[in-house]
Amino acid sequence: MKSAWFLSLLAAGLLSACSNDKQPTPKIEPQTAPEEYVLAGSWIMEAAGGVMLDPQTSGLTQVDGMLYTISDASAKEYQRRRLHQLDPATATLAARPDDMGMASRVRRSCFSNYLSDEPDLEALVADPEQPNVFYTVTEDATRTGALSDRCQQRYEATGSTDYPTLLVRIEQHDNGRATMTHVRPLQYPLSFAVGDFPNDGIEGMALGQDRTLYLALERDNAGNPRVFSVTLDETFWDSSDFVEVEDPALLVPAFDSGRHPINGLEYYQPEGADSGFLLAAARNDNELWVIDTAAQKPTRKIALQFTAPSGDPQNCSAEEVMDNASIEGLAVIGDTLWMINDPWKVNYMKNLQCPANKARYEGMAPLLFSMPIDASWFN
Repeated sequence: MKSAWFLSLLAAGLLSACSNDKQPTPKIEPQTAPEEYVLAGSWIMEAAGGVMLDPQTSGLTQVDGMLYTISDASAKEYQRRRLHQLDPATATLAARPDDMGMASRVRRSCFSNYLSDEPDLEALVADPEQPNVFYTVTEDATRTGALSDRCQQRYEATGSTDYPTLLVRIEQHDNGRATMTHVRPLQYPLSFAVGDFPNDGIEGMALGQDRTLYLALERDNAGNPRVFSVTLDETFWDSSDFVEVEDPALLVPAFDSGRHPINGLEYYQPEGADSGFLLAAARNDNELWVIDTAAQKPTRKIALQFTAPSGDPQNCSAEEVMDNASIEGLAVIGDTLWMINDPWKVNYMKNLQCPANKARYEGMAPLLFSMPIDASWFN
């Protein structure tokens, strides 16, 4: 729904609970004056009933019309290290599977302790060419112990944080449980000036043409978001050595100040097009960025607002505009873009307006949103 409808919401006073905390105003290129959409969310429900509690959902992908998400290290223990299957038609989860297993080559790796304890998994991509195969990536490893001396010597030249960022291959079994089958650390050339920011690393991934895996970094030394890439060729997982990321030189927005991370990523190729686009969730800006992977067209910025059902339409408005949604996962099914949020613990209670939602916000319950893909975004 476009901005006219949103202005009517303002007149009705639905923004009464918005925060006074304001993000710095981003630089907007002249040709990218934001369009504006208001997206109504649905509370994500557990198979046994009740909302999904504190999963810290950090990534979204789709397989055969079903959505999958993953939890980061700050989630409740029973939510971590699992693939959560979600029916987009009902926003309802499948029965929760057991936590992930670990193949012998991963157990023998330098990273087994971290991956078996509280890995900070921050993105999820399904491989369309390999059924039941997914990829995820780790971010903050400061809560884990240091690598052994031997492993530290082997993997110290990360080009970024002391503990390497890890790309992990996951295979799901028929019973819903999954296994980490392979792991490789990422290496950034020093010329990329990524910086040492353990909790501002890779938070979005998308698999594009020619098996190019795009990796969205929250911020570099200059404070800007970046998009890097690696190629998942047929020998990629044969090695456990560093894989050096590349810079595809995409037209990612840059800023003079403020924090403008990319927290979710998806690849979309319009019908008949020779190349595709990255759909990026700019969480702090409440924007969707449409980034041309051919680096020919300027990035389009689409302004977003998010609403949550109040749970008490008799005494509250049916839908209430959220102060802070924090989108961290994107997935395309057909012509629909689906989004999932990662409740930001220091900001989530700012959304509370109707008392009926208090337990949901206190429980860090996420929501599922959707919007139609507009062909004009790619012109």
